[in-house]
Parts: sequence; C-alpha cells; structure tokens
Amino acid sequence: MDFGLNNKTALVHGAGGGLGGAIALTLAAEGATVVVCDINEDLLSKTCKAIEAAGGKAIGKQWDLARIDQFEQWHNEVVEAAGPIDILCNNTGGPPPSLVRNVDRGVWEKHFQEMVLSVISMTDLALPHMLEQGWGRIITSASSGVIAPIANLGLSNSLRSALVGWSKTLAREVGPKGVTSNVLVPGRIATGRIVALDEAKAGRENRSVESVMEESVGTIPVKRYGKPSEYGAAATFLASQQASYITGSVVRVDGGLIANV
Repeated sequence: MDFGLNNKTALVHGAGGGLGGAIALTLAAEGATVVVCDINEDLLSKTCKAIEAAGGKAIGKQWDLARIDQFEQWHNEVVEAAGPIDILCNNTGGPPPSLVRNVDRGVWEKHFQEMVLSVISMTDLALPHMLEQGWGRIITSASSGVIAPIANLGLSNSLRSALVGWSKTLAREVGPKGVTSNVLVPGRIATGRIVALDEAKAGRENRSVESVMEESVGTIPVKRYGKPSEYGAAATFLASQQASYITGSVVRVDGGLIANV
C-alpha cells in the first residue's frame, strides 16, 4: 500500500531513539523527508545515519524543547533546509516518577513548558502551511496514563492529559481544512524509558528488574512488550493519505494492556 508520503516533509521530536526514532525511521521508509530533532546531537546523528543507510532522506536538527523562545528561529531554519512541514510528530520526554501531591511548583512549571507548551508552540508554527495547502498531520505521542492514570506517574498523567483535550479541540478547528490531529498512546513499548521505569519500580520494591518485567508482561494480553517499530508503523499510518478520516482520536498501541473500554 502506498501511503502517499513521497515529497512530504515530516518533523519528529525526540527522534534520537525510542518511540521518536522509530517514527522517524518508518516515515522515511515510506518516502517522507524526515527532520530528526533531538537535544542529543549524537543520538539524532545515529537516527539520521540509520535512515540514510536504508535509502531514506533525513536532516538532523538539535532541538531543546525547553527553549521555546528559539522555536520560531529553528522552525524557519528547518523550512529553509527541508521545506514547509507537512507532518508534525510531537514527542516529548517523560518526567521523573512521582506522586501527584506535594510536587514543587517549579517542577510543575518546568515540565509543563517542556511537555505541553512546547507541543502547542511547535504546532502553531507548523499549522499555517498545512492550512494553506489544505493538508497536514499533527500526531502527538502521549501515555497510557491519559486513559488509565498510572501509579507514581503523577506529573505524566496530568500533563499529558492536557494534550488530549488540546488535540481534540484542535481537530475540530482544523478538520475543515484537511488537517488531522490525533494522539497516539503507547503501552509497554521496549524503549529506554520503559527500562528506566522498570528499574525504578524494582528499586522501590526491593525486587529484581527481571521480576518486575515478568509481572508487567503478565498483564499484557499479547504477553510481550511492544516493538518500537510497531509504534512507528501506527504513527506512519496516521500520517498517511489513507488516514484522512481519522482525527480527534486517541489511538492505542498497547497490545491490549489498557483495561478501559
């Protein structure tokens, strides 16, 4: 199936590895030129090389999501190098595990800026071109905590949930112009973030990481962690021409993990 992504430009945040890297690789495999953004230059370079080795087109751009004051300049530089953005994949890092109560206000403000305001600001920069051409894709990675809040991930549950309301509202505003806005929800995908969470839980409970993983896998109907490439495939379908009637949705890539209907 041809997803119609040839000659499209995609910008992917957090593309140095994990979920963002998987999205970047899959979009490039479908013919999109991918702007690989990450704060870590070594990691974004690694993703660019992997894309190019597979015959795809990639441009690396160091991007610090905490520096919203620089977004307009960086966006303009990307447009000059790769052309206007047709597909925007918002993918931010997760905050540290914590309870939701008694968190210092400065911590809330820091992560709100990096996880919420950064997404809104970047989208506002990319949207004018999408609306003008009558086609565009906004894909925002969240967490299963926006559907079923996860214990000890109070910051993540709260801040990512704000993006669900924003994305749904945006979908209604831009839908008449051919632009879609969707949220992609990962379950237990085998990335460094999941390893870190498993290790943190093992430390809190004085257990082995292996026992934590075994317990976690036992709660997943397909009995395994997901592959990053499977997450990338879901994002790439949402970016496709064929997905033009999917908008305002929260799409789960979780192996059946989330118990809520």
